[in-house]
Amino acid sequence: MASNQATQDQDDLDTAILRSKRRPNRLIADEATSDDNSVVSLSQAKMDELQLFKGDTVLLKGKKRRDTVCIVLPDEACPNDRVRMNRCVRNNIRVRLGDIVSVQAMPNVEFGKRIHVLPFDDSIQGLSGNMFETYLKPYFLEAYRPMRKDDMFIVRGGMRAVEFKVMETDPSPYCIVAPETVIHFDGEPCKREEEDSKAEDIGYEDIGGCRKQMAVIKEMVELPLRHPQLFKSIGVKPPRGILLFGPPGTGKTLIARAVANETGAFFFLINGPEIMSKLAGESESNLRKAFEEAEKNSPAIIFIDELDAIAPKREKTHGEVERRIVSQLLTLMDGLKGRSQVIVMAATNRPNSIDPALRRFGRFDREVDIGIPDVAGREEILQIHTKNMKMKDVDLALVASETHGFVGADLAQLCSEAALQQIRKKMDIIDLEDETIDAEVLASLAVTMDDFKYALTKCNPSALRETQVEVPQVSWEDIGGLQNVKQELQEMVQYPVEFPTSSPSSA
Repeated sequence: MASNQATQDQDDLDTAILRSKRRPNRLIADEATSDDNSVVSLSQAKMDELQLFKGDTVLLKGKKRRDTVCIVLPDEACPNDRVRMNRCVRNNIRVRLGDIVSVQAMPNVEFGKRIHVLPFDDSIQGLSGNMFETYLKPYFLEAYRPMRKDDMFIVRGGMRAVEFKVMETDPSPYCIVAPETVIHFDGEPCKREEEDSKAEDIGYEDIGGCRKQMAVIKEMVELPLRHPQLFKSIGVKPPRGILLFGPPGTGKTLIARAVANETGAFFFLINGPEIMSKLAGESESNLRKAFEEAEKNSPAIIFIDELDAIAPKREKTHGEVERRIVSQLLTLMDGLKGRSQVIVMAATNRPNSIDPALRRFGRFDREVDIGIPDVAGREEILQIHTKNMKMKDVDLALVASETHGFVGADLAQLCSEAALQQIRKKMDIIDLEDETIDAEVLASLAVTMDDFKYALTKCNPSALRETQVEVPQVSWEDIGGLQNVKQELQEMVQYPVEFPTSSPSSA
């Protein structure tokens, strides 16, 4: 019993870095009652606790290192643990309803000298007339709205809603738009596709099925980049490198991108085969340039994908170039300055083919196995892939239990195949020759459990492809006699697979 408790305590310690800390200014995002883009609401008690007054400017911090500035107002109907904000504010700080938002006073926001705003191209199609007079002037007039560079806001007027983006502010990045502020409105409209691609940057919430591995990675990468003084005060050198290994499709590259986005670090991607060059010495030069660039832009993460392609075991390689690249990589990793705040991450699905000199402390300090997810991990991954999918009567827990051996990439393919099957069902009422598709048809599209069942027949787990066999169409009825043997095989092999949740006593 004591050993079980000790194991549980150690598990809690291993994942302690993942637990969000409780603080009075960390609140849950809730839907706003008003639709003002510049206002958030707190309860009066929470405003008193945070020493905020009605009309104060506050800084809101969300996910992926995003923040914005708003005016805070009291709302007696708002619960103490919530902050009410509209969809526009939530999008600016990359949070959804129910996510945690940090709220703090921002007393020294200056009046802006000038700001530059541009509309989105898809929101002004068919509009004519003076857009400044119709939309921007009434929106900013006597409102003293706080603005942040790169924020988006929606203005309603003239029977239409137009979405704008703040391109620049002076002073940057925050200012309050006062009557004296000059509003520039010249330039080409923003392209929606570019903004959508930025909004889809990978974050920790886009990674599922590897909780313990993420805890190790955050300890090894995020702590040294964000708080190097922790290691300095305890008297040890911060980690230098981390090696991710596992089957293809488990999310090794995805994890590296998420860490870079969440820490705000400079990210330098090296694809193993791209380093190679036919010219003598150029391969090592490419590697040196990557490390120099990262040190200039620290804090930085260098990510080497397919490490086994550029750092194989030297005694087994016949090419002189590969040996020189391995030696150069060893030299560069040893030469990283103690306080340079550069972390080297690498990924491979063949860790045993890498030169052993790289796999020691001071180079790749820790090796993390990003393995095939279990049932709970698969359900978590499915929830991530289906969060924007229209579904009807789909049991993701059942889908997760039937996808043994599937990795993240396979589950993404499964969701895509299920959506395609739903579209195939509607092909009778969709005409490919039409310019547009009827809104009713689009509204009727919803992925069902039958679509997922069909997709399961088409998608196979990539990690188990090497061990797949063709199952012959033979049933128990085709075997004569041997009743005792058949019954024993059914009880020992068939039933545990078909009914894993049933206990022997209740069978």
